[in-house]
Amino acid sequence: MFAELSITSNFTFLTGASHPEEYVDRATLVGMQTLAIADDNSVAGIVRAHTAAREIARNVRERREFDTIHGLIGPPAPPHVPIPPRAPVDILPRLIPAARLLFHDAAPVTAIPKNRAGWRSLCRIISRGRLIADKGQCDLTLRDLEDFPDGLHLLLWPQAHSVTGGAVDWVTQAERLSRRFAGNMHVLMVPRYDGRDTAYFDDLTEQAQQLGLQTLASAAPRMHHGARRKLADVVTAVRLKCRVDDLGRAALANGEGRLRGETDMLRIFEGHEDAVHRTGALAETLTFSLDELRYEYPSEITENETPGQRLERLAYEGMKWRYPAGAPEKAQRLLRHELQLIAKLNYEPYFLTVRDIVAFARSRNILCQGRGSAANSVVCYCLGITSVSPEMGTMVFERFVSEARDEPPDIDVDFEHERREEVIQHIYERYGRHRAGLCATVVHYRGKRAIREVGRAMGLSEDTISALSSQLWGFFSTKGIEAERMAEIGLDHRDRRLAQTIQLVYEINGFPRHLSQHVGGFIVTEGRLDELVPIENATMEDRTVICWDKDDIETLGILKVDVLSLGMLTCIRKAFDLLRMHHQRDYTLATLPPEDPRVYDMLCEADSIGVFQVESRAQMNFLPRMRPRNFYDLVIEVAIIRPGPIQGDMVHPYIRRRNGEEEVSFPSDELGQVLGKTLGVPLFQEQAMQIAIVGAGFTPDQADRLRRSLATFKKHGSVSEFRALFLHGMRKNGYDSDFAERCFSQIEGFGSYGFPESHAASFALLVYASSWLKCHHPGIFACALLNSQPMGFYAPAQIVRDAREHGVTVRPICVNASFWDNVMEPDGKGGLALRLGFRQIKGLSEEDATWVTAARGNGYQSVRDVWRRAGLGHQVIVRLAEADVFAGLGLGRRDALWEAKAIAPGPVLPLFATDIDGEVVDEPAALLPRMSLGEEVVEDYVSTRLTLKAHPVALLRHVLTPGAPLEPVTGKAPDLSRISFTRGNPD
Repeated sequence: MFAELSITSNFTFLTGASHPEEYVDRATLVGMQTLAIADDNSVAGIVRAHTAAREIARNVRERREFDTIHGLIGPPAPPHVPIPPRAPVDILPRLIPAARLLFHDAAPVTAIPKNRAGWRSLCRIISRGRLIADKGQCDLTLRDLEDFPDGLHLLLWPQAHSVTGGAVDWVTQAERLSRRFAGNMHVLMVPRYDGRDTAYFDDLTEQAQQLGLQTLASAAPRMHHGARRKLADVVTAVRLKCRVDDLGRAALANGEGRLRGETDMLRIFEGHEDAVHRTGALAETLTFSLDELRYEYPSEITENETPGQRLERLAYEGMKWRYPAGAPEKAQRLLRHELQLIAKLNYEPYFLTVRDIVAFARSRNILCQGRGSAANSVVCYCLGITSVSPEMGTMVFERFVSEARDEPPDIDVDFEHERREEVIQHIYERYGRHRAGLCATVVHYRGKRAIREVGRAMGLSEDTISALSSQLWGFFSTKGIEAERMAEIGLDHRDRRLAQTIQLVYEINGFPRHLSQHVGGFIVTEGRLDELVPIENATMEDRTVICWDKDDIETLGILKVDVLSLGMLTCIRKAFDLLRMHHQRDYTLATLPPEDPRVYDMLCEADSIGVFQVESRAQMNFLPRMRPRNFYDLVIEVAIIRPGPIQGDMVHPYIRRRNGEEEVSFPSDELGQVLGKTLGVPLFQEQAMQIAIVGAGFTPDQADRLRRSLATFKKHGSVSEFRALFLHGMRKNGYDSDFAERCFSQIEGFGSYGFPESHAASFALLVYASSWLKCHHPGIFACALLNSQPMGFYAPAQIVRDAREHGVTVRPICVNASFWDNVMEPDGKGGLALRLGFRQIKGLSEEDATWVTAARGNGYQSVRDVWRRAGLGHQVIVRLAEADVFAGLGLGRRDALWEAKAIAPGPVLPLFATDIDGEVVDEPAALLPRMSLGEEVVEDYVSTRLTLKAHPVALLRHVLTPGAPLEPVTGKAPDLSRISFTRGNPD
């Protein structure tokens, strides 16, 4: 039996021309039972192949169970009836993890782990090479392989002669490696398809025998099917940054380098059939599977307590902290139940890991909020992971933390976006870089990137590429770009090169391009992380990452803690600090006054500029129709204005039922319990799962697969494969076809973007907190919002305008009163005014602003005074003058700018360091024309992106409203051409 042991997938970026999953599917069709994905210095793609192999095995198992239950498997056929060949789907391919190691001083070697020790060795080798190189590179020598020989079987590539670094010939290399890998090495024979393979194989076999080694046959495929030859040349051209026409010898000579079955290999290796058969024999001894990588979580064991004892102690201490007057019976009962379930499933270390990270953040006064499948629980509330109390939430803990799902629960924690790096470095310091790393994100060919890079490789002109990119939405539709549309944009659909390019774009769409860094998904292990998965340097300083993304981690059931950033948390924390400073009120997310009617009145009026999640135009349009009156209404508000519910036609039915325009009815009592809180309309991923279980009879495993396919931003997931099963189950349980179709179409809408209820509840708390701050302290909220920029939908000009409309006094930037941040100061009437800070000045650094505030003492008297005392450069003084910060000194913008321009650039000579201006120079005062209001407004927007003087549209009133008088101060319309608005209109 033949086994292909050296496959190159497209995770050897811009080299391989097929997905790992495609190799597994093709192996099933050609009858291959074992294969090894061996990418260059990487194991990034093998989890995809492993997942595909498991999926095929599950499908075969389910089909056999179905056939058995329904009597489709009958008695054996009579002897005279020939036995049909085994259906391809009955082949259960097994994946062998491997990697092809490329050395500077030797020929390549395919390293295959024989056991768990071998996998550790392989990961350590790749990690060593990647940690001393730049991101995406690997610097290996033969010595690195010799340092980690345990559990590895080697396949030596003798035909690779052109290696750098003064490499020895492969025979000397084989003799050297034989001393460390005796009995665990073969010589790999790969056909060249040049008509001289037989002689080549004879020569290799003779040399291997002299070395005491056996040969092994391989097709070394770079593609699963010969039809990918053209795409293989395209990705090579992209890698080499040239056109396909200029590839020369770098192009594939033919399409023979594909995955082949045993029959093909025996024909190609005629006379050396034993090398083909030895692959199957070797594969039987290679028993390591990726399934063995599970459950390597940090134990979180302390000196005196087990993880279970520590978690229980911390949970009950947290309950006393959360409920000073005593916890209600319901909360106590839920806590006991959740702790028992966590202990039964051995999840205590996971919750302790998250808790310790959150505890560090709170010790540094870093605001954070947990969300995710298990975050909205009593345990997480008591541990301080989330501030959503059990009374607010409606989730059932078992819905995600259950025996049906043999994997850890999911908890994401959002931190202030300005201070998340402190948390990340703490995780590295606590666990060590050998135990912690960030997940990768696979950057795929999508849309314009696919069109642009393939088009350039195929030699299309930039104009043609731009024309194709302009049709992006139609390009990847089911119909593609129609001939008529091609003609409209000036392209000839009959052109062969253009048609071929479009076909190649379709093929490359979804291909991995390179690995990037995940936004915050940490994997933390009990042992060495580089013995679980290779580690490499990230592009960012002091970051190390692994080569697997979040989907791969989830597939293997490995612990992942999402350390994410959220700008609104920065804003809320700064607002809390301002409340503590000016009003002596100490609030947290959990202690804000709940269910304030004034807050909901404000939201019903769509007064939500700057408020988290409900500040978009779509949300502001929906708020008066939804009219939220309690916390759960905010949960629905967060979840319903999403692409999934919108595409699934859930918004209008929900509003009609909420407003009493449509009767709320349920097809059964069982579904009524699932959909009752959302008036019969499924809005959350959890409800989609419950409908599948209750209505369609899905098993917990099938429902979990449905949940995975509904995952947010799922790259390859689709719920369509469950359609037949869902409709059949609904009909079997007595639901009519129309209702079943409608339910599935709504569920299918989640494929684009479906929001989990647990996430919506956590976000809803931030909606309420930001709304409460805006409602009761609009000045403080605006100040915190400005100090947290950039974030949200609105520019500083719009935030300032909204604050003034809420009665907040906003004062301009002043050289004697402002700081780097915007601050609140007494307004002289018993209230607070918002003083704009130096951070609003375009191009001014925080360091320069700090020098201004540190040196001003009792105040500056002139522009030259600022220059002398603060030690700022000439250009910084000019920038301050352009921002009109000297108005408080009685200097207009032009006067200040005149003085700033008079300051000579460069260092101050000692002779002129004292105040002797009047004795040295007797220059008459300049009579500068006064700036009009329109000019002032324009300059304000140019320098600070906002103005407190007048709205720009007010200066054009005489144009917009015929007969209206000119602006009395300006006497003319302003020239707005100098304003560059990067965020839409200035208001």
